[in-house]
Amino acid sequence: MINLGCSQQGTIANRLRKIQAHLTPPKVKENMPGKVLRVGVIGVGRIGRVHIESIQSIKDACVTMVADIWEDGARQVCEQYGIPKYVKDYKDLIADADVDAVLICSPTDQHASQIMEASRAGKAIFCEKPISLNLEIIDEVCNVVEETGALCMVAFQRRFDPTFKRLQTAVAKGEVGNVHMIAITSRDPGPPPVAYIAQSGGLHCDMAIHDFDMARFITGSDIVEVFTKGDCKIDPAIAEAGDIDTSLVVLKFANGVIGTISNSRKATYGYDQRVEVFGSKGMIQSENLRPNMCTISNAGSVHQDLPFNFFMDRYKEAYKVEMEEFVSCAIAGTKPPCGVAEGRAATKVAMAAAASMKANAPVAL
Repeated sequence: MINLGCSQQGTIANRLRKIQAHLTPPKVKENMPGKVLRVGVIGVGRIGRVHIESIQSIKDACVTMVADIWEDGARQVCEQYGIPKYVKDYKDLIADADVDAVLICSPTDQHASQIMEASRAGKAIFCEKPISLNLEIIDEVCNVVEETGALCMVAFQRRFDPTFKRLQTAVAKGEVGNVHMIAITSRDPGPPPVAYIAQSGGLHCDMAIHDFDMARFITGSDIVEVFTKGDCKIDPAIAEAGDIDTSLVVLKFANGVIGTISNSRKATYGYDQRVEVFGSKGMIQSENLRPNMCTISNAGSVHQDLPFNFFMDRYKEAYKVEMEEFVSCAIAGTKPPCGVAEGRAATKVAMAAAASMKANAPVAL
């Protein structure tokens, strides 16, 4: 068995950021009753715009500034959402006195430095995953966040999905008894561009990281061992880019639970997001969500429409609730439900999964 130490490094990958829209500062020391949280957003690509739309719908928050080197995109977003100001240099946004909180939606290799700069500038922080693809850099970020007392939330929107929250509640309340097993299925309707995959950090750090966090969230336990099998079954170009498109990870948890995570970059029937938890008293499982919940029954068949085909549609409500939670924590000065520690834990598991596949052996965390 291989032991993945805390200091083992991953590779810092630059993410390709050409996708247009589809649609924790030093800690806040005191409550801010009646205050509207003034938010600055770094990065106006697809996910940045999703968060902007959510912020603009929350009565206690507003976006006052965006930053992006893509000036035309920044200008367009300001016009679309009524945002008064944009800058090209994110440092100007972090330093601006009219910004209370910073949303970091920039490429992965910029996340860590921007978290640390915003922490030292006294801003509340929300950062897209991952913090970094290097555990030593993540540890540095964790230290800065702790030293400054920063309020920093890391984006794991699935925690805020009503279906998955119900699963977590059932486990926490003992509705299925002592948990024996958890099985997570997470399959995309189609792979992203190969150019993106080549710089993504790999399937486990880019895609499965959400599932590793979900496994920890639902079971309430740390993952202590992983064993991974992976291959390219969909597109040889993905293998040429140094990645896989199909993966199965067996997990062992500190509380004794056994788990599996099944990932694929392409499910022909849509966005496949299912979870099953089995315990001593029974089972709870979630099925895929569809645009409608109708079933057609006739002499030829019984069938339903396909599941949602895009993660923005499947998790639309979760993104909104996630941002409402961040705003609430930032205004009240309370600890967010998923911070840098949770971001580090999920990334460490992702790196261990990749190392296990490469070594063809279990990896202990």
